[in-house]
Amino acid sequence: MSHPVPDVLALHGVVPPLVTPLDEHGDVDRRSLERLLGFQLEAGVDGVFVGGSSGEIALLDGRQRRAVVEVAAGTVAGAVPVLAGVVDTGTRRVIEHARDAARLRADAVVVTAPFYVQPHASEIVAHFRHVHAAVDVPVVAYDIPSAVGARLTPGVVGELAEAKAVVALKDSSGDLASFREILRQADLPALTGSELLADTALGLGAAGLVPGLGNVDPHGYVRLYRAMRDGDAGAARAEQDRLAALFRIVSVADPGRIGFTAGALGGFKAALALRGVLACPATNLPLLPLNETETRTIAAHLAEAGLGEV
Repeated sequence: MSHPVPDVLALHGVVPPLVTPLDEHGDVDRRSLERLLGFQLEAGVDGVFVGGSSGEIALLDGRQRRAVVEVAAGTVAGAVPVLAGVVDTGTRRVIEHARDAARLRADAVVVTAPFYVQPHASEIVAHFRHVHAAVDVPVVAYDIPSAVGARLTPGVVGELAEAKAVVALKDSSGDLASFREILRQADLPALTGSELLADTALGLGAAGLVPGLGNVDPHGYVRLYRAMRDGDAGAARAEQDRLAALFRIVSVADPGRIGFTAGALGGFKAALALRGVLACPATNLPLLPLNETETRTIAAHLAEAGLGEV
C-alpha cells in the first residue's frame, strides 16, 4: 500500500526537531518514538524532523540513525513530511547518510555545511550541489554555526536557491538581521529554529518554525504559528511569552556538573518523560543525565506552563 507524498517544496508551519528516545541500554526506544510522533501529529504539526540537533544527530550511530527514520516514516505514513538530518564532516559521508534516509522513505534530508575542515563559501556551495545531485529527495539547508563553525550566508543561500540545490532553509544562526536578508534575497521557504523569537521571525516572513521546545509543547507552537498566520499578533505574543518561560527548562542543569547540550536535551527529555511521552529520559554518550533535583525543577516549570501528562 503506497502512502501519500507530502509536498516538501511548500515546507511551512511547525516542524519540530524531535528528540531521539533511548532505552536504558542506549538503543532507540521505538515505542516512545511512536508516542512522540503521535503526540506531535495530534497537536497539528506540519512536519517532523528526526536526526536534528535536538535528536542528538552528532552522537547517533548508524543503527540509531536508521531506526529513527524508519519509525518516523512508518508512523507518520505520509500525513506530513518527514525530514531526516544527514550531518557529517564531509560530502561523501553525508551522501551515504542521505541515501540511507531516502531508502527508508524520508521525504527530505537536512544538511549542514561540512565541519571540522573550515570550508570556504565556494566549498560549501559545492557540498550542497553534490548532495543534491546524488540523492532523489529534496535537500533542506541547515544553518547552525554554533555547532558547525561555518555560516550559510545570505549569498550562499541565495546561490543554492537559484541553483535549486536546496528547497528550504532551517535557520538556527540566532542572527535575525542575516535571516531577514535571506528572506529578501532567496526565493525559498526559510524556517526559524528560535524558540524565543518565533513570533518575530514569522513577522519578518519566516515560512515556519523548527523549535526544539516543540517536543515538549507542540500545541503551543501550533497556536503561535496559527495566530500569526491569522493576523492575531497579540495572541501570538502571549503564547510566545508563555513558551519563553517554559524554555527555562534548558538551563535547569548545574553547569558545574554537565555541559549545556546535556542540560538542554536532558531538559527536553525529562519534560517528555514527566508528561508520559517517553519511557526514559536517557541521552546518548557522552552526555550525562539530569539529577532528581533538576528533574523536580522541570516538573515545576511544566506545572507553571499548564502542562500535565499527555
